[in-house]
Amino acid sequence: MDLDDVTRLDVQKIVLSQKPYSARLSLMVLKTLFREARMHGLTDNNPTTEIKLPKRPEPRRKFLTWDQVDSLDWGKYNEQIRFLALHGLRWSEAVVLTEEDIHDGYVNVNKSAYGATKSRSSNRRIPYIGHFKPLPKTYKALNNAAKKYGVTVHSFRRTYAYLLKQQGVHVTTAQKLRRVALRQN
Repeated sequence: MDLDDVTRLDVQKIVLSQKPYSARLSLMVLKTLFREARMHGLTDNNPTTEIKLPKRPEPRRKFLTWDQVDSLDWGKYNEQIRFLALHGLRWSEAVVLTEEDIHDGYVNVNKSAYGATKSRSSNRRIPYIGHFKPLPKTYKALNNAAKKYGVTVHSFRRTYAYLLKQQGVHVTTAQKLRRVALRQN
């Protein structure tokens, strides 16, 4: 089809006939294609300009309460999952922890499985509550244990945030406390 012959209806038919994720990607590609074609003088037509896709429903963020984490059977990963839920670490941070990283009542987070932590503010000290046992070297093993109960490994970070909120600690307060602890060291 010639670029000048493509109509907004043609684009809508193509895009809206796809699953939501594919529809978004297709529309982005088509918008780029027509923008570049106009920029290079190949067409004056841009049938993608006013096409909007329906908003994606925000997925419900899953987390567990401490009672759920503590009472469920996580198989051979009971201690590791409890540790993640009580400390809010990313898997990539927790997997490289050793007993030497836990001292003076704190878990010292300063590296990840990929080298440095995600950002400078990710270097932090978290009060150690317990349940440390080295994590399996693959994310998949823990994720499979979590999947049995409809959650993922990342859900334990949300569980940690929920636990803080339950204790009356506002998320921004928790962030500020972490930064103060880093400055003191």
